[in-house]
Formats: sequence, C-alpha cells, structure tokens
Amino acid sequence: MSPARRAGRTLAVLGMLLAGTALAVLLPVLPAGDRAAALRGWARWTLRAFGVRLVVRGRPPRRAALLVANHASWLDVLALLAVAPARMVAKREVRSWPLVGLLAAAAGTVLVDRARPRALPATVARVTAALRAGSPVAVFPEGTTWCGTADSVSCRPGRGFRPALFQAAIDAGAPVVPLRIGYRWAATGVPTTAAAFVGDDDLLRSAGRVLAARGLEVRVGVSAALHPARDADRRLLARAAESVVHVTAPAGGRAPAGYAA
Repeated sequence: MSPARRAGRTLAVLGMLLAGTALAVLLPVLPAGDRAAALRGWARWTLRAFGVRLVVRGRPPRRAALLVANHASWLDVLALLAVAPARMVAKREVRSWPLVGLLAAAAGTVLVDRARPRALPATVARVTAALRAGSPVAVFPEGTTWCGTADSVSCRPGRGFRPALFQAAIDAGAPVVPLRIGYRWAATGVPTTAAAFVGDDDLLRSAGRVLAARGLEVRVGVSAALHPARDADRRLLARAAESVVHVTAPAGGRAPAGYAA
C-alpha cells in the first residue's frame, strides 16, 4: 500500500469517526427502524474507509434474535452491525473508550462486568428483556478475541461458546442465529489473520495493519436460526451454535453465492 493511499484511508476513517460522533447524538431520538439503518450505513461506510470489502452469505433475521458469532478482531463489531444491526453485549470497559463508548451507550449496548460474576444473572435478564421487546441482541460467546477462525491457515478457534447468555434466548422464546466471521484476501480467497486483535497487540497497531492491507475482505455467513424449546438446555444450545459457526466454513476461493456490499 502506497503512503499516499494509506493517508487517504486514514483521512476517510477520521471522517467516519466524526460522523460516528454525530450519530451518537442522533441515535437515541431516532425510531427503531431508522436507528438500525443508520448503524448499518455507518458500519458499512467505516469498513469501506478502512479498505475492507464486505461479503455476506445468507439472510439476516427479520425478527428479534440472539445473534452469536466467533470473535477475532475489533472489526467483527463493524462487520456484524453492517449485516444485522443489533444491541451488542460488551465488557464494561468499552463505556470508557473515546467515541466507541459514546456509540455503545447510544446504541443501547448491554455492558458486562467480568469482575463480578454475580452480576451475570442481571445481564441475562437485560438481554431477555431486550429480546422480548423486539430488539435483536448480538454477543460473542467466546468471551474474548482469538487469533483466527476455523478456516485460518495458522489458528484454531477459541475456548468455546460460554452458555450463560443463551438462557436469554430460551427465556424470551427467541431464535438463536449463528454468524460466522472470517477474513480473507479478496484476490485469492486465502484466509488471513491480518485483522486479528489478540495478545499484546494494541488497537492503534492493529488499525494501522488493516489500513496498510490491500484487498482485505471480511465474510459474514448467516446460518439458519436455531429455535430452542422452553425447556432447552443452554449448554447444549451453545454447543449446537458453536458447531454451526466453526464447522460450516465457506468454501475456498471466491464466494459466488454471496453478495458484496
């Protein structure tokens, strides 16, 4: 990537961050439909500013659902919002991040205090209430980022899906929709860990790596919904969703069945 092109991307990203600041002010007063459209548009344009191409396979749900996905990068949040705008579940520290915290609060993000396990039932109750109210909720059940996805050439999936928040879908009678997020080079379809955000990596260094990447593509596969019974076991439900996310990998090369955004 030439220095001039990288500088252009940086300016574009800064512009989208400024737009995000304005969006944080507008979101609380927008109707639900307009709020979702605004979030989707901002996320898609921010991905484009970073030079990341979005490819979607499958159709996002049209009703309230618990969206669950693997987690490898901070870009996962943008990719998920660009496909299916939803209330996110995130760690409490996100609220203190510049701009991101403002957007998180404006979008109704459910914050989790990882240092207080006893607060988990209250978090499950909040997610249940959101689903019952008709709001889709998105969560990364692995709990943290891992270096890649199941189709990565050098990494394995993470520790597995934690089952606690699956109880919210059972209690609310809402479907669970597994989403699979993976990063590839658009020209070859070869998986890459260029967008991974793990270990001692920091956000600025990771963002710089993405800005310098040429032809980076994020693929989001939306799988068929799982419809848990009222007496379903959340551990079995989590295991089923995990198997969908980590086993149904997209075929190598380009994805003619997908559509680009």
